[in-house]
This record gives sequence, structure tokens and C-alpha cells, in this order.
Amino acid sequence: MFNKVLITGGLGLIGSHLSEIILDSCQELIIIDNVSTGKIENLAAIKSQKIRFIEGSVLNDALLSENMKNVDFCFHLAASLGVKKILDFPIESLNTNLRGSENVLLHASRVNTPVFLASTSEIYGKNPKQPLREDSDRVLGSPLNVRWSYSEAKALDESMAQMYADRFGLKFVIGRFFNTVGPRQTGEYGMVLPRFVSAAILDQDLEVYGDGSQTRVFCHARDAVSAIMKLVQDESLYGQIFNIGGEQEISIKDLAEMVIRVTDSKSKIKFIPYEEAYSNGFEETFRRVPDTTKLRTATDWKIEWSLEEIILDVARSLKFKK
Repeated sequence: MFNKVLITGGLGLIGSHLSEIILDSCQELIIIDNVSTGKIENLAAIKSQKIRFIEGSVLNDALLSENMKNVDFCFHLAASLGVKKILDFPIESLNTNLRGSENVLLHASRVNTPVFLASTSEIYGKNPKQPLREDSDRVLGSPLNVRWSYSEAKALDESMAQMYADRFGLKFVIGRFFNTVGPRQTGEYGMVLPRFVSAAILDQDLEVYGDGSQTRVFCHARDAVSAIMKLVQDESLYGQIFNIGGEQEISIKDLAEMVIRVTDSKSKIKFIPYEEAYSNGFEETFRRVPDTTKLRTATDWKIEWSLEEIILDVARSLKFKK
């Protein structure tokens, strides 16, 4: 499908799974990643001379300018994400998510390279009207609350993509990801599923923040990548935004119980107050459910991985590492 492809953030969860799939349809793959959250070992299973890995940042103008040349498609996945990371490194995260994305869009537009822009369900904030559709309102708290800076940055990224399209003819498509999970995801920055599974394997307490009544919907990275590929292959979908997420809504308390059961763990659940789990600036979103009707109507995409299968897949990968 493509001759030469660039993936920013290619060492991350989605990026590494995408790299495996894209190699079947391209001749050369360039991966740019600053190795801040992604790991080089995430590409260990991909042994191909088609891959050229560059350790670097999307904040580096010269690097992007040089490597965007003759690229048929750019997947922009590089971002600073995870609630804990946003709270711990707010200025650095905002800089990466704003200026980094602008750099990618700028250099892509200069050489007419189409872009898949990774966005997030954080866009919707704490909108109580669920499930969330692509045209749902954004409902955020105070801009002085650092919790919402990631949502604001990604919203501006989406706006910039449209501006570059209007002025320079940039071709783009946007995917808003809802709690994408799977092997290679780290729990270091608050990602709940790998954190739960890691603890369960060791029979340690699973720490649930708050009372665990908050609900989420999880999607396997391979299902997410399948959605990406279907979107980028149909140019009639360019210029649009699509939710990418799973189907099974579950409370975090019930998720912890499912992880313990599926992994046959002796772990117990321990409830941790939010003020102990996070620094100042945290505000919870109590329900986050995607409406993927638009994606499923526009393509033949469907979910392949159940939540139990996801948990087992993550558990297998973590046991293998140990």
C-alpha cells in the first residue's frame, strides 16, 4: 500500500503494534521515538531490514524536515500521555503535545504527506452524556486544573490539522482512542490494566483509586491498529474524526475482580483515596464510553478481542518477561 512510512512514537503501545502490521504493506519504515515512555524492546519481535529507528524528538525541526521527505504516509502517535505523567510533568507534556504535533503537521504539509493524527477520549472531558459521539460537546473543568491540559492540547492538535488542511491542503484523518491496552503497555504512568495484571501475577494488592465505581471501556491495541489501517486506506474518510474503542463497559472495581479471577491470583483489592494516588490537579472522569457507530458504518471494522482475552494476553506477555 505504501512505499515509505514514518511513525512518530513507534516504540509505544499502539506504535509498536502498528509497526508490525505496516511492514506487510510498505518497503521502508522510519520510526522516530525519544524513548521516554516507549521501549526499544517493543520492536524486538520485529526483525526486518525495512525498519530504520531514530532516537529523537518531534520537537526537533531538522529531524522531522529531513525524515518527512519522500514519505507516503505519516502516523503521528508521539505524545506525552497518562494522567500521572501529565500531572508530574505538565509543562514538558504540554510542549510535546502542542509544539510536537504542530511540527509534524507543518513538515507533512510542506511535502504533501498525509497524516493519521492520534487523538484521545480525553477530548470529551467530563461530558455526562454517554456514549460519546464524535460531535459530543467538550465539558472541561478549570484551565487552572492541570488535569485538563492534555485534553486542551489534543483539541488544539485537531484544530491545527484542520487549519493546515484549509490553508495548505494537508490530508489527514484523526482517531480518538479510548483506553487502548495490550502487551507492551507500561503501568508506570497510571495505566490501570497493566498495573492490575502486574500486581495479580505477583499476588500483590490491586490498588483501586477512589471507590472503583468509575467505568471505562477497553480496546486491544491490535483492534485499534486494525481501525487505523481501515481509515488510512480510504481517502474518502480523510478530513474526518473517528472514535476508536471497545464495547464492554466495566467499573474499575469489577475490572480488578475480573483480573484476579482470570489470572487465578490470590491478590486482594485495596482502595486508595485519590489524594494519595495523585498530586494536586487531579479530577476524575466517572464514565467514559465510546460510540463507534461512525467507524463501524464507514468501514467493516469490528472488535475481535474480548476483555477477558485482553487480560489473558497482557498476563502472558508479562509472565514471559519475568
